[in-house]
Amino acid sequence: MYELLVLVGVLILLIGQRRLSNRVNQLEAEVKTLTLRLQEGSSANSTDTVPVVNDRPTETLPELETAAHTLPDEPALSETEPARPEFIPVAANVKPRESFESRLGAQWTVWVGGLALALGGVFLVRYSIEAGLLGPAARLTLATIFGLLLAAGGEVLRRGSLPRLPQAYNNAMIPGILTAAASVTLLATVFTAHAFYGFLGLTTAFVLLALVSFATLGLSLLHGQALAGLGLVAGLVSPLLVSSDDPSFYVLFGYLTTVWCAATLAARIREWRLLPVFANLLMMCWIMFSWGSAYVLEPSALPPPPASGIALIVMIAGTAFFWPGRRFEADIAEPAAERGLWRYTRRLLARSPKAIMISISLAVMLSILTMVAADLPAIADPVLIFVAVTGCLAGLGAGRRSATIPAIFAGLTAIWGISLFALLDASRVVSSTLPQASVDGWLSSIAPEALGGLILGGIFTLCGCLFIRRNDRIDPEFSVFWALLASIIPLGIASITFINYGALNGDWWHAIAMLLTAAALFATALRISTSENDAAFAHMSRDLLLLGSFGALTLALHCLTKGLATTIGVPIIAAAYVLAASRYRWRGLPWAMIAAAFVTLVRIGWEPTIVGVQNLSTTPVFNQLLAGYGVPAALLTFSAWFLRHWEGRRALNALQGLAALMGLIAIAILVRHAMNGGVLNDAVPTLGEQSIYTLLLIGLSGILMTLDFGNPSGALRYGSILAGVVATLNALFLHLGALNPFFTDENLGSWPLVNLLLPGYLLPALAYAGLAYYARDKRPRPYVIMLAIAAAILVFAWATLSVRWFWQGPHIAEWKGFLSAETYTYSVVWLAIGVGLLVLGSRFNARSLRLASAALVLIAVCKAFLIDMSNLEGILRALSFIGLGGVLIGIGLFYQKVLARSTPAPEEPAA
Repeated sequence: MYELLVLVGVLILLIGQRRLSNRVNQLEAEVKTLTLRLQEGSSANSTDTVPVVNDRPTETLPELETAAHTLPDEPALSETEPARPEFIPVAANVKPRESFESRLGAQWTVWVGGLALALGGVFLVRYSIEAGLLGPAARLTLATIFGLLLAAGGEVLRRGSLPRLPQAYNNAMIPGILTAAASVTLLATVFTAHAFYGFLGLTTAFVLLALVSFATLGLSLLHGQALAGLGLVAGLVSPLLVSSDDPSFYVLFGYLTTVWCAATLAARIREWRLLPVFANLLMMCWIMFSWGSAYVLEPSALPPPPASGIALIVMIAGTAFFWPGRRFEADIAEPAAERGLWRYTRRLLARSPKAIMISISLAVMLSILTMVAADLPAIADPVLIFVAVTGCLAGLGAGRRSATIPAIFAGLTAIWGISLFALLDASRVVSSTLPQASVDGWLSSIAPEALGGLILGGIFTLCGCLFIRRNDRIDPEFSVFWALLASIIPLGIASITFINYGALNGDWWHAIAMLLTAAALFATALRISTSENDAAFAHMSRDLLLLGSFGALTLALHCLTKGLATTIGVPIIAAAYVLAASRYRWRGLPWAMIAAAFVTLVRIGWEPTIVGVQNLSTTPVFNQLLAGYGVPAALLTFSAWFLRHWEGRRALNALQGLAALMGLIAIAILVRHAMNGGVLNDAVPTLGEQSIYTLLLIGLSGILMTLDFGNPSGALRYGSILAGVVATLNALFLHLGALNPFFTDENLGSWPLVNLLLPGYLLPALAYAGLAYYARDKRPRPYVIMLAIAAAILVFAWATLSVRWFWQGPHIAEWKGFLSAETYTYSVVWLAIGVGLLVLGSRFNARSLRLASAALVLIAVCKAFLIDMSNLEGILRALSFIGLGGVLIGIGLFYQKVLARSTPAPEEPAA
């Protein structure tokens, strides 16, 4: 029954295709006839005296057909009527929509028919088994004959029995569908003969399955990419259809690699882009499956790294040299004039063939990381395979201008893989029963992970330098990207291996590797500067290489030194880059000193004592802190002065600001060390110590303001405001709150005026006042008012606490209470300060000072009526109110005179 249905379906398809062929032949004949008539009409028009103006381009065949159908039977121009210029609009090239009828009749029937043929072959074998009509050999023979007949029928139809169809129906070619059905039938026949009947041995079945798969791939060159996909899937699935008691992973991956190469060959011949993507992803699945299954089920049957590693290397090499190779490099557009990091990155990542590059990169990265993460015994050291495969992927990124995505994935794979080795310590779990990868002789002093990481970092440096050397002119965009990779990836790998495997008391392996990296990067930057390439991308590449070389030198210094030598050495190296700016006007040179400043700040934050608490000298000022903090500050100051005429204002402003900040930190740390008995700890600072910090912040605000006035910069402007705000917060919350001697009972000293209140309150008040006066025409008005109010509050606090010191002595804690004379003195002092602020505010026309004066007078009035009236007795109470009244009347008289001078006199009426 099923066989008859299959035969009837085939006959119906052949009849339908024959009718379609006849209709197409008739249409071609009509088109030729109409074309000749159109040409005859054009020749008749050319004999008239008036020329015909026709601006249309040369018509294509569909346009001629349309024109022929609309051509009238009579001549277009009569002999008596003069010809007129003809202006015919050009028809838009609109792709005709495919109707449901054409889709159903020309495509779906083919697809469903092909599936029906494949299922028919399977059902034929099943029916013969269930009915018992034939023996197993006869069934398999008939199935084989049926598959071969389908393949032969497809080839016969391809050779001319069917008409040439339009491009829209290429994915539904009947010969290809028949060939695919033949391939499925033959694969099912071979598998049945091996798995169910045992007619074929393991090797024979595997070879036959492979032959059918390769034959399908070969025939795909004639029938299209869909058939190639079927052959690829069949070839890669074939090893799953046979089983062996003694599997050889070398044979398995050798076969899988051969299938991949065959698919790549077919893709190269026909320039297919989708087939390599599926080939790469299926190979990735095989490798991850083999390692994953060994990890979960049979750790002893782990596939050796060389087998899967060699397969990955072959895939990378095939992509680089075979397909797509250099095919799409000519299509890369010239660098665009538009700016923006996102646009720049998007142009790089959009280079063709994007899908192939993503698939090969993803396949390599996930496969090799799976091998590293498996953390199981292996015949060979996984580090070797990891370095080889990742290095080849980096080579692909550097060898082809279209391989931007492999370059990115290579960098990610390198960092993540080395990190996994550091976390899992994979090389130390090599089985003792298997040959172990060991390093003898002078290489025994370095761990295999560290050695592999340094070699991999060197590969990235070499790839980046070679790519820039070859392509900095023709592809400056990708050169910038490789300059970034060559600067970051080697440093990242070396940092990970040095921290986890290096000798912290002196590691020459890492130091030499970083010195060589720095030399290579600097030499490449020097070559860019001498190539007379003034493009913006070339400058960017050079700057990145310079910063990368500085980073490599910094890491080499950390590998060989520690403590004070490292802290001083980093800015010294950066100073050499600054001095080089006198000869090379490279904009990246000053940024080396800026980077050195941040490295120094990180080291200070990690270890403020520079040399350790136990090694820090107790001598004030002249100790290790002076060198550890002072030398970087001095070198920053020198750099800012040396580059005072530098064209790049951002770098100069950053240097100036960092020099001021570093100098402030140096002075502050020396003060704290001296005031704490030569010890740096986390003890709460005293009022005197905190007052020095506040004064330094005020000074920093003034310095940044001065620098901003000479070289306007947003960073300097907002930095100066931030320093002033932080200093004000210190005064409000620390000087007046947490460190106030009225609450802490700190000893103020026995000398009048020259005691702890002088640096704690009066000096900061004078500093705030001076800063407010200096900033009155340089900073926003609210900021100036804030500084002036802070100065007034600190003066008020100094005067008030000085009165209490006069009556109570060096200790002025609140538990001592208040004396009557002390209470009266407060009123006198506050009124005097209020009057003084009023005079100063009028003299300098400072409204903020006058408001502060009003606030103090108001406080004095409230005190007189709320405190003095109830607490004072006798002459002191009377004097308090008399003095208050006199001062208030004097203030009123002062304001009346001011208003009288400012108000114009009224005009006298005319007599």
